[in-house]
Amino acid sequence: MRRYFEFASKTGTLIATALVVVTVLFLVFPILAIGGELLDMKSSYTYQEVMDSMEEYGADGRTIYLLASTVLDTVFPIVYATFFAGLIYRFRASESTWWLAYVPIVGGIWDLLENVQIASMLLAYPEIGETQVTWASTFTHLKHWIGSFYLIVGAVLLLVALVRKVFTKQ
Repeated sequence: MRRYFEFASKTGTLIATALVVVTVLFLVFPILAIGGELLDMKSSYTYQEVMDSMEEYGADGRTIYLLASTVLDTVFPIVYATFFAGLIYRFRASESTWWLAYVPIVGGIWDLLENVQIASMLLAYPEIGETQVTWASTFTHLKHWIGSFYLIVGAVLLLVALVRKVFTKQ
């Protein structure tokens, strides 16, 4: 896994994955014509919120969401996990903290599992069970917690590296 982290931490890989992450987040996801807010983007949801969203999406929106969830949102977690793993690995505070690069990998895997939950609800509609919604919402909620953690870790490590660089030059 260290070889993967070394690859992910290279300048070219960091730039390429950052560009893909920004493009997908700010250009692709916002223009998906599903007719409502993506369940993935909510922090959590109830059974009634899911049923209302599914109705709001309509048949075409649910189909687009299913395609986006199984194709685009399968590639996206791999890309953002690579970006954040590389960022954390490259700017780690010390050699002993390299293992923090695993956190975005766990987050990416968790996101993929969440996508399976959402895809199964999209396929099952209108026969979605409350237990299924509870599982999916839990996966979504935990995905956001894990994501917040590695986002903060990555930002702090980058800031520390920048401060060190400024003080080293002086």
